Amino acid sequence: MQSDSSARDGFLAVEAIRKLVRLLRDSAHTAQGETGLTGAQLFVLRVLARHPGLSINELAERTMTHQSSVSVVVSRLVERGLVVRRPAPDDRRRQIAELSARGRLLHRSAPAVAQERIVAAMRELSAERRRGLCAGLRALTDALGVPPEEAPMFFEDDAEKEAPVARARRQSTRQPTRKRRTAHAHA
Repeated sequence: MQSDSSARDGFLAVEAIRKLVRLLRDSAHTAQGETGLTGAQLFVLRVLARHPGLSINELAERTMTHQSSVSVVVSRLVERGLVVRRPAPDDRRRQIAELSARGRLLHRSAPAVAQERIVAAMRELSAERRRGLCAGLRALTDALGVPPEEAPMFFEDDAEKEAPVARARRQSTRQPTRKRRTAHAHA
C-alpha cells in the first residue's frame, strides 16, 4: 500500500505532466492558427532567426532535439520557402540553414512557442536537478514501455497526418486570390 506522501508525489508528478502537455498543445494550436506552422516548425524558425547560419547539428543542440528530427522540420520549412540551405562560407562541405525573406517576415509577427520556454528553463536548472528530472522521466518511459527510438519534435508527427488536409486547404484558399489578381491585371 502506498503512503499518503507517495500517493501525493505521484499525483503531483502526473499533474505536472498534464500542465506541460497543455502548455505545449495550446502553444501548438496558437502557432498553427497564427502562422500555419506547427509549434516545432515555428520553434526552429525562431531559433534560426536568433542564430542565423546554423548547421543541422548546431540547430539540434540549440533545440535540445535529435538531429534527424530537426532535419525533418528544416526540410518542411525549406519546402514552404521559409528556410534556405546553403554551403557554409567557411567550409563548403557543410550545409547551414537560414531564414528566407519570407521566413524573416513570418518570424516578425510570430508568437513565442512553449518549446522556447521549456528549453530555457531546462538550461537554468542546476545540473543536479536536470539529472534527477532525466532519471525520473527515463524511469517513467521505461515503466511505460516507450520504445527507445528518437522522438520527433513536439507535435511534429501530427503535421504528417494533417499535411494532405492542410495542403489542400492552403491551395483552395490561394487559387481564388490568384484569379482575382489575374482579373485585375487584365482590367
